[in-house]
Amino acid sequence: MRAIGQDEFGGPEVLRVVEVERPSPGPAEVLVRVHAAGVNPTDSWHRATGGLAGAVIRLGWDVSGVVEAVGLGVTTLAPGDEVFGMPRHPLPAGTYAEYVTSPARHLVRKPAALTHEQAAALPLAGLTAWQALVDTADVRPGQRVLIHAAAGGVGHLAVQIAKARGAHVIGTARAAKHEFLRSLGADELVDYTEADFETAVEPVDVVVDAIGGAYGPRSLRVLRPGGVLVALASPAEARLADTARPLGLRAAFMAVEADQAGMREIAALAGAGLLRPALDTVLPLADAAKAHELADSRRTTGKIVLSVTD
Repeated sequence: MRAIGQDEFGGPEVLRVVEVERPSPGPAEVLVRVHAAGVNPTDSWHRATGGLAGAVIRLGWDVSGVVEAVGLGVTTLAPGDEVFGMPRHPLPAGTYAEYVTSPARHLVRKPAALTHEQAAALPLAGLTAWQALVDTADVRPGQRVLIHAAAGGVGHLAVQIAKARGAHVIGTARAAKHEFLRSLGADELVDYTEADFETAVEPVDVVVDAIGGAYGPRSLRVLRPGGVLVALASPAEARLADTARPLGLRAAFMAVEADQAGMREIAALAGAGLLRPALDTVLPLADAAKAHELADSRRTTGKIVLSVTD
């Protein structure tokens, strides 16, 4: 089968199409014929550095496709089922390929309302947003939620999930992306190139920060007493917890994890029309290097997806 591989770490140019043996599902696993695979910033990090695995050869975690075969003991899925999910994260999954194996319970059925390309845009970014807003911050109706990089892959999904939870949503983004974010339900928007969000935003209950750096300490200043900052950009931001605690606030660095319950919630929202993934660019599998060039620019709106089947 065709897959995207690399034999050295570096820029997008190290990615190339390779021929590898088609995998077989083990116990409690399924084999998925991949129709589309999402591209995420964590893919670029692993491509360039080896990331957590230390020796990345195959990339990709987001997948949408059709179950081809099931392994011993699988009872929840069958050949022919359309599924999507985020297998094995943070361990390597290798979804940039024509076939991939996955633990059966890392996948859920794809809503009929979504194309495979749309579904492939959801798992990692959608689970990140869900786990940040729901599992970590416990967003409730009427709360004020500030989302940095609101037009990005995680951000634009977080806007919609927060709205579905009944929150008042504020986003930071360039002015050119404000109309797009209003269409997703954002209530207030701040152009970070023209205004300081610390003075432009009234106190909030929750901040989701996918940018990092100075944004974390600055975001603590706009939280109400008892407020929560969820940092997504770097494990180094775990130190914000010590700064937040004396102020009567909570700060936490969060890493996304495989989560079938969360995937079911995301599928339900998408099926009900309350969660719409925006596709910035869809490229064929062979153009994975170009997809990474776009992703590395950090100027995309929504998600980049690789279409694996013609």
